[in-house]
Amino acid sequence: MSAEPRERDTATQDLVLDADPPAVSSGPDPVPPAAAESASEEQAPERPLIKNRDFQALWSSEAFAAVAKETAEIAYPLLILATTGSALYAGVVGSAQLITASVMSIPGGTLADRVDRRLLLAGCNLVRVLLLALFSVLIFTENTNMPIIFAIAVTSAVCFGLSQPAGMAAIKALVPPSQLTQATAQNQIRYFGATVAGPPIGGALFAVARAFPYLAAALSFLISTALLLLVRKPMQSEESRAAKEKGGTAEGFRFLFKQPILRPLIIWIMGSNMAFTHSGVFLALIATAQGRGASESFIGATLAVAGLGGLFGSLIAGWVFRKFKPSTIVLYGAWIGPVVAILLAITPGVVPLGIIVTLVFIRGPIISTLFLSYLAAVAPDKVQGRVLGAVFFMSMSAAPIGVFLVGLVFDLAGSTWVFITMCVISGVAALPTLTKRIRTLPAPETVAV
Repeated sequence: MSAEPRERDTATQDLVLDADPPAVSSGPDPVPPAAAESASEEQAPERPLIKNRDFQALWSSEAFAAVAKETAEIAYPLLILATTGSALYAGVVGSAQLITASVMSIPGGTLADRVDRRLLLAGCNLVRVLLLALFSVLIFTENTNMPIIFAIAVTSAVCFGLSQPAGMAAIKALVPPSQLTQATAQNQIRYFGATVAGPPIGGALFAVARAFPYLAAALSFLISTALLLLVRKPMQSEESRAAKEKGGTAEGFRFLFKQPILRPLIIWIMGSNMAFTHSGVFLALIATAQGRGASESFIGATLAVAGLGGLFGSLIAGWVFRKFKPSTIVLYGAWIGPVVAILLAITPGVVPLGIIVTLVFIRGPIISTLFLSYLAAVAPDKVQGRVLGAVFFMSMSAAPIGVFLVGLVFDLAGSTWVFITMCVISGVAALPTLTKRIRTLPAPETVAV
């Protein structure tokens, strides 16, 4: 019974090895008035997260930006198909956006640690406002072509990659350590809510006029920028802005792989993203459903059922963290992947496949919340952006590989082997979660620095 606390203390100690040691005092010092005032503030009860106006303003701003992004991105393939009839062109643009965003998250992380995060977020928003407004004019005047569409889509992806680390890194500056997990969970609701709301908004507006989705996205980005003005508290510490850390951009990768908790988790997340990336899973479901003679409406219903899993997972994330230990969440999350892949391989029909995939998509926001909470807890503010940039790059870069493998294996061997491949990849990726470090995970707030 006494071993568990010692293990927990050891885990915590390993994560804060770089912290400055406390000063040695030869005797009691008088408490300065400022320190006494600070201590009394620390003892005051924390405000509920819902009453944290700075965080809620940032969250609302990022929510409008996320809906704007999803609204525009569903309209790009619709526009390309309507003007060229080429699914290949639509695929090329989508892949280019994903690759661009993942690569640009690396300098985006560095900028998040070097410049004012509010200005970085506002600047990227306003660039997209101007781009999408100009694009709408070009569509109205029928002056669009594939090079213009490609340039607008990729430039928007550049802005997304540059701004994403700053928005996430700002959380640590706006909420106390005890609320990091709760705040990160609320962020997941924003992301998955946008993925559910954005596409139908974009599709409906596109049906009215081809330029309308982009005009709506531009307006939403403008509202997002205005909401940033309501954040009164600095989004980063003065130490972060003044720091000139050696190692520069590479410091994010070094910090990530030095941490005994973050290292095995990011390895597993990369493998899981490769096996169960949304695009790859949807491609596998569509191809399998078509092979089984399903109608387009049935295929649409299957994808809708599967896609709702992420939103449901984000809504229950807070409850899950209150009811279960972090180690239990990680182990179940890791090993449900191979089980689901086997079920997909042996289950007949079409709609049941969507229900099974929901089990994997539910875990997505829960695991993301837990991982990002550990990252926010253990990474000092001065390296938050660079570590997040490294994480976004590594997690997103695995997705195109997964999509390619799904298409390749399906063409060579059929749907059964696609799901078997998913099982093997996700199973191998889950092996690091069996280590003692992961089986005895402390809560994120207990390792905060």
